[in-house]
Amino acid sequence: MKAITDNAYKVCYRDIGYSEQDLSNLKSVANISIGDLALRSPENLLVFPPKLDYNGDGISNQHILSIHDEYLNTGNILGFVGINETRLRIKSRFAKEDDKDFFLHYLLQKVFAINLFDLKTETDEESIFDFLLYLFPYYFKKALAQGLYKEYRKNKYNDANVRGVIDINRHINENIPFKGAISYCTREHCFDNKITELIRHTIEFIETKPLGRNILQNDAQTKEFVRQIRQATPSYAASQRQNIINSNLRPVHHPYYSAYSPLQKICLQILKHQGIKYGEEKDKIYGVLFDGSWLWEEYLNTILKEEGFKHPRNKESKGGFRMFLKPKDDDKFDNNTRRLFPDFYKDNFILDAKYKHLNTGVGREDLYQVVTYMYCRRAHIGAYVYPFEDKGEVNQFQLSGYGDSPTDDEKGFIYLIPFEVPQAVGDWKDFCNRIAESENTLKEICRRTQ
Repeated sequence: MKAITDNAYKVCYRDIGYSEQDLSNLKSVANISIGDLALRSPENLLVFPPKLDYNGDGISNQHILSIHDEYLNTGNILGFVGINETRLRIKSRFAKEDDKDFFLHYLLQKVFAINLFDLKTETDEESIFDFLLYLFPYYFKKALAQGLYKEYRKNKYNDANVRGVIDINRHINENIPFKGAISYCTREHCFDNKITELIRHTIEFIETKPLGRNILQNDAQTKEFVRQIRQATPSYAASQRQNIINSNLRPVHHPYYSAYSPLQKICLQILKHQGIKYGEEKDKIYGVLFDGSWLWEEYLNTILKEEGFKHPRNKESKGGFRMFLKPKDDDKFDNNTRRLFPDFYKDNFILDAKYKHLNTGVGREDLYQVVTYMYCRRAHIGAYVYPFEDKGEVNQFQLSGYGDSPTDDEKGFIYLIPFEVPQAVGDWKDFCNRIAESENTLKEICRRTQ
């Protein structure tokens, strides 16, 4: 498997060991929006966040990579994609030449609430499978929180307590001469069905993997839900795994058990992990992709929520604040609800999460957006937080016309805050310890600038 980093520019395909055939294969996924690719391969291409444009970030319009002539360019998308015999891994730009992409693994574990004390994964192939393992508990708990999945199942009985449709043929074969029993069929709600069996097979499969036991015992809720699934699937048989997979190839859609649909997809990919690593079907796209911007924002939320920052949800219309004081003014202006959703905000502070490079400054649209948020909140502090290879310096810029009088104490400031991603670390534990220091530094900066 060949590797390239995110936000790479003009990388010649030959420099990373690709042939012309590899380049040709990659062109079938290059320069195409992720939204279109997801429609072309809904079963084999996993994209996170699963609801594209969930936060209004335009994820569906991004490309995995673009190709111009013989050069490859990448953006904020991370993960793995494969087509035919060609496979490409997109590492975080902080992995450098070391194949151990500690930063990506760390983001995934924080966002999906997995606590691993060691990371022994060495190969690209296993690291891809690890990504799926990280995702399982998150979607597993969301689904089981809706209750154990049940569906109607046809059961056959042969006794004297008739409570269904009599099966004449089976009754003649089994009860003639008459023995006091009647053969009949019922349609009953059952917890032991194709979905719960699929989850059970996935649990048993995960438990055989190096990281599996830790992941299934990560917290009390996960352990309890594992117990419930095992108790609800008495007919489980390891030999039936392929049959269970085949019975789940059609996605489940249920108005009440809505969270089971993404879980079903994760389970299938875990049980078919060889297929996700090696494109077995011609011209089929396989992969696990993560939007770096989304991961970075959700990771920062695990840190900043402890400092009282709110993290609005655009697509859920949760949080945020209005642009106009009077709600009716929205209709008068342009019939568009003017509700604003900064990445993070609290009291006098607006904070924007940026995964992309900010070494050369902030783009005009990003700057105008934060200043608008500051005005509508009457906030005097705006900031951008971005990952950086070194400690870097926090840069402060005073806004003109915003409390700039010498006698005015309520001045407006914009801050550029680099978040150090540890480099040249010895091992996984060393990385975790050092990035924890970066997290504490960010908290201190946020407190100090308020």
